[in-house]
Amino acid sequence: MFEKILIANRGEIACRVIKTARKMGIKTVAIYSDADRQALHVQMADEAVHIGPSPANQSYIVIENVMKAIASSGAQAVHPGYGFLSENSRFAQALAAANVAFIGPPVAAIEQMGDKITSKKIAQKAGVSTVPGYMGLINDAEEAVKISQQIGYPVMIKASAGGGGKGMRIAWTDAEAREGFQSSKNEAASSFGDDRIFIEKFVTQPRHIEIQVLADSHGNCIYLNERECSIQRRNQKVVEEAPSPFLTPETRAAMGKQACALAQAVGYQSAGTVE
Repeated sequence: MFEKILIANRGEIACRVIKTARKMGIKTVAIYSDADRQALHVQMADEAVHIGPSPANQSYIVIENVMKAIASSGAQAVHPGYGFLSENSRFAQALAAANVAFIGPPVAAIEQMGDKITSKKIAQKAGVSTVPGYMGLINDAEEAVKISQQIGYPVMIKASAGGGGKGMRIAWTDAEAREGFQSSKNEAASSFGDDRIFIEKFVTQPRHIEIQVLADSHGNCIYLNERECSIQRRNQKVVEEAPSPFLTPETRAAMGKQACALAQAVGYQSAGTVE
């Protein structure tokens, strides 16, 4: 059992981790930027360390700053929450080098699944259903337009790294593809420090279903059914419902089987979600 952990996140995410750690008798360390100096997670934690200016790309996703906070606080482990550095393999590697535990999946799984381009290729090989699209690197806006034309409008332009609805744009025309590529690229760079973009077919009137999986170090994996997350605002989930009223038992079982197949294909361990 750890005596002290650092939460490499902020806001509601960090508060939830702090509450759970407190119930387990584990001390917590919060990190904060200038903008979050008076935030609730800072007040709730046993300790708090300042890590930089307000922009996330100058504080929460700067690995060196977070590592300094870990060293100064003496935290034995780090809980990354989601977003920010949670899917950054370089961060997990830095923690391993410092002999600090990472509360999450192995580095190899992060490298493969934290990158949407790589993960979609792995999913296809594992027999998992994926949305058709272009999985290579896109150099500029004009190439993005050509690829969008080949896929067929409408298309979804996405950041390869990160999540949380950032770096995503829908394009119905060449002009929107051109503009969406650049804006997605800029947002991805500022939010995740990674500006790689890919393009896939935009599915109109989709259902956003998430399958929760649990995997161990012995190759075992189970799925814990699904969450219906289709009610969203600006690509952010507003309401989650379980079970989904949309799925039949047959579809649920098929999706669960594919979710486990994907987790096992990358040697995933810990809790995870397949969307």
